[in-house]
Amino acid sequence: MKSVDDFRLEAYKLLLELDAATTSMMMLVSARQACGPEWENATRRHQQAFEAWTLFLRSQAPEPSL
Repeated sequence: MKSVDDFRLEAYKLLLELDAATTSMMMLVSARQACGPEWENATRRHQQAFEAWTLFLRSQAPEPSL
């Protein structure tokens, strides 16, 4: 099991990337550029950041005892 500090550091890094990806998408929306290659890259980045975050959370969940 990881220490609390390790957990917090990894969570911080993942949330920082997710926030940056979300901000990037919102900047494109406000600039009315919600299509094209930049938008595709931004949505891919956001999806990857979200998937990394959810995988991290799942890996921290205690396993059910049988």
